[in-house]
Amino acid sequence: MMPDTPDTNSTKANIPHPNTTKTNTMETNTVDSNRNSTKKPSVADILVEALPYIQQFSTKTIVIKYGGHAMVDEKLKRDFANDITLLKFIGINPVVVHGGGPQISKVLSAMGITSTFIRGMRYTDDATMDVVEMVLGGKVNKDIVARINQEGGRAVGLTGKDGSLLLAEKMKIYVQDDQEKPPEIIDPGMVGDVVSVNPEIIHTLTAQGFIPIIAPVGIGKNGETYNINADVVASRIAASLAAERLILVTDVDGVLDPDHKLVSSVNGNDIRQMIENSQIQGGMIPKVECALAALKSGVKKAHIINGKISHAVLLELFTDSGIGTQVVVSG
Repeated sequence: MMPDTPDTNSTKANIPHPNTTKTNTMETNTVDSNRNSTKKPSVADILVEALPYIQQFSTKTIVIKYGGHAMVDEKLKRDFANDITLLKFIGINPVVVHGGGPQISKVLSAMGITSTFIRGMRYTDDATMDVVEMVLGGKVNKDIVARINQEGGRAVGLTGKDGSLLLAEKMKIYVQDDQEKPPEIIDPGMVGDVVSVNPEIIHTLTAQGFIPIIAPVGIGKNGETYNINADVVASRIAASLAAERLILVTDVDGVLDPDHKLVSSVNGNDIRQMIENSQIQGGMIPKVECALAALKSGVKKAHIINGKISHAVLLELFTDSGIGTQVVVSG
C-alpha cells in the first residue's frame, strides 16, 4: 500500500503493491552523483522521506490492532514497542488494542481446559472467561505496557471495563444450512458484540501524554464480562475517536490478487466483489469488514500489514511504498 503524500494518495483498487515493481525506499540503493556509485540510503534520506508523513499525521490519532506473531517473537515485540513510543514522541497519538489468542490457549491447556471454536470464535464459558480476562487484562496487557515504558513511552493498560469504555452484549450467531428451515441459533457463551464506546478515558489519557493499551474485554449492562474480537474493538474505537488511521497488524502481507501478489489499495466495492469471487476468504474476511466498518464511521483509511516485518508500523506509515494493503472509501 502506498500511504498518502498529503492529499495526493490514489484510491484506485487492485493495484499491485509498489514493492512488486519497486524495492522499498528503506532498502533500495541510491545513486551518488558525485562518485557515480551506489550506496544505501543514509539516515537523512530516510528521515526526509518520512517528513511529509510525520507532518500529515502530527496531532492525529492512529488506532493499531496488535496481534499475531508480532506478539510472541521477542525482537518483534521490542520493535513494536519502539514504533509506538516513536509515534508518541513525534506528536502522533497512538491507541493500541491487542489480541492474545495463543496466550489464552496456552494457559487454558495448562489448566486442562479444552478450547472449542464456533465459526472461528472461542466458546467462552465462565471458566474460560476467567482465563481470558486474566490473560488479556493481566499478563498480555501489562507486558505490552512494560515494554513501551522501558523504551521511554508512558503507556497505561486498560480493558473495556475501565471507565465503561466498551459496553457489550452477548453475540448471537445464526446458522442456516437449509433455506427451508428456520436458522439455528448457536450459543458462543460470553462472547460479546460492542454496543457502544465511551472514549472519554482515552481522550483523558492521550491529552496527558499517555498511550492507552486496551484489552478487548467489555462489560454488559448488568455487569457481565464479555470476550470481544480485538479487530472489532479496534474498528469501533477508531470510529469513536474519528481516528486518522486504523492499522490491523496480522501475520499476512495483506489482501492478495489471484496471482498471490499483494494488492496495494482496495475500496469497498472491490472488497465485496473479491469476497464473492473467493479471492478474499477465511480470516481475511472479518478483517476487511472491520476496516470497512471503520471507514463508514469516519476513519480516513485502514491498513492491513504483516507484523512479522520488523518495524512494520513505521514502514507502513512513513515510507512512499508502504508494506501492506490500504482500504479506502469507494470512489
